[in-house]
Amino acid sequence: MSKSDSPTTIQKTFCTTREAADLLGMSVGTVQMWVESGMLQAWKTSGGHRRVLRDSVDALLQKRSPLPKEIESIAVAQPLKVLVVEDDIHLLRLYQTNLASWPMRPTVKLMDNAIAALLEIGRDRPDLLITDLKMPDMDGFKMLRVLRQAPEMAPCKIVVVTGLDAAEIQQRGGLPSGVEVFPKPIPFARILSIATALAQSARAQSL
Repeated sequence: MSKSDSPTTIQKTFCTTREAADLLGMSVGTVQMWVESGMLQAWKTSGGHRRVLRDSVDALLQKRSPLPKEIESIAVAQPLKVLVVEDDIHLLRLYQTNLASWPMRPTVKLMDNAIAALLEIGRDRPDLLITDLKMPDMDGFKMLRVLRQAPEMAPCKIVVVTGLDAAEIQQRGGLPSGVEVFPKPIPFARILSIATALAQSARAQSL
């Protein structure tokens, strides 16, 4: 067979919602929600089926770049799941050190950007989400607006720790109801009280 006769591999520029879900490691429902929120670019066929641009899936996958190994996570398999989203690597180390001493010994995951956090939430919903608001690419405001559209996130307690004051938060559109907001520096004692209440509630429901 000559070179001109050899088969040519054509890279698909789009995928189905099922294929996108498999690539991202999450449910089809979450992918559909992200399409509706604009996080993933897609269109509908004449038959009403969504087709997701592969470039937009790849862009999200690139945001999953791992953190330095020493602050990747606190791998303690316990019921309370905590996700921390903060782009300052020094504050992430501070969270890691402090949360490791919590008496309920939570499972803690640390993310340095909102897109990586949304990918993680799509795979495994946390019981407690602690997030900053000012972050590059996607800020905490956009992340929380996306999460507000997900019914499965309703049980998750959300805590914002930010350097913005109340007026600045309102100027940027405010936050969803039920979100607790604390100013920096990080109020670890108050966040521990919230986590303790969540752990006690989960324990009571399991009895």
